[in-house]
Amino acid sequence: MDFSEVIGQKHLQSHLIKTVENGRVPHAQLFVGNSGSGLLPMAIAYAQHLLCQAHEPGSIDRQHCKQKVAKLAHPDLHFVYPVNTNDIVKKNPVSSLFSEEWRTFVLSNPYASLFDWFQTLGIENKQGNINVREAEEISKRLSLKAYEGGYKVMIIWMAEKMNTECANKILKLVEEPPEKTVLLLLTEQEEQILATIRSRCQRLHFPLLPEEQIAKALQTKHAVSENVAKKISRQSHGDFNKALHLFQQDGDDKVFEKWFVQWVRTAFKAKGNKGSIHSLISWSETIAGEGRETQKKFLTFCLELFRQAMLQNYKADSLIFFEAQEPGFSIQKFAPFIHQNNIYAITHALEDAIYHVERNGNAKIIFTDLSIRLTRLIHAPEQV
Repeated sequence: MDFSEVIGQKHLQSHLIKTVENGRVPHAQLFVGNSGSGLLPMAIAYAQHLLCQAHEPGSIDRQHCKQKVAKLAHPDLHFVYPVNTNDIVKKNPVSSLFSEEWRTFVLSNPYASLFDWFQTLGIENKQGNINVREAEEISKRLSLKAYEGGYKVMIIWMAEKMNTECANKILKLVEEPPEKTVLLLLTEQEEQILATIRSRCQRLHFPLLPEEQIAKALQTKHAVSENVAKKISRQSHGDFNKALHLFQQDGDDKVFEKWFVQWVRTAFKAKGNKGSIHSLISWSETIAGEGRETQKKFLTFCLELFRQAMLQNYKADSLIFFEAQEPGFSIQKFAPFIHQNNIYAITHALEDAIYHVERNGNAKIIFTDLSIRLTRLIHAPEQV
């Protein structure tokens, strides 16, 4: 993969190319943004530029180098990513044990999400992480000399999943890396990375992709018609991975919308209606039976849908991309109930729920509490 295959982000591409041309490559860099914005494809393209620059342009050696990077098989290109035990790896999971699955996953869609990766491994009911054993593996791999005598590149995907022990061990590598070693830390949640690591990395922030670039990529890479591509790009909210799921109609949004509609309808009825409380508890138990990654993804979906409802309420039409799939549900009719007097409290309640799910709280209690809070909040009057 080279820079020509990366969707958009031309200003970031230009910056990264100049760091190589000027011989001023930062040894530790933090790529911050949504995975659907292109963090991983950009990191791989940058790695190719670094690893293959030693060979003459147009030479056979350079072509071979590019091919090895394109297949994610270059001996000086290393990857680390969140993992957990599954049906095959029963204990002590580290990235190297899942290298074949990783290659297939990335070559299929380098814009894919963490949830997609966990589904590939069959661990969506667990929470993947990057543990201290991984830090030891990283140290061993980077202590070796570069196979081709140039740079060594280590890409840590979803670096916010490093646990404290791993992050502390990585810190020494970030502070004093081996010669010609580049660490690329890719993250969607910068604030969850150890502050001492963040402070020692050069940061690049990846904006969401413009609609026209997503539409163009869908047309050229996936033969999507112009009208369909425009519609999907509007709904994707700057996330190319979401655009692909919308095109392939294999995402979770339909299921999540169904859960959401059932939830808010029951919450509306629950005020002064004891029978509906039982329905809310039943709904909570259903969601609690899902895997934790699914629960977090659903809560994030709810955050965005409440935000879309508020934007609809205040007539910010240019920012609205949601289109209802669930029969009988209309965001236009729902929007008046989401306003300045309750959106902050609803957002806070959802973020609280995500926080507790991430820390392995009791899911039945988390979702029951959230549902009861929503019952009160959704009936809050709008202050004029």
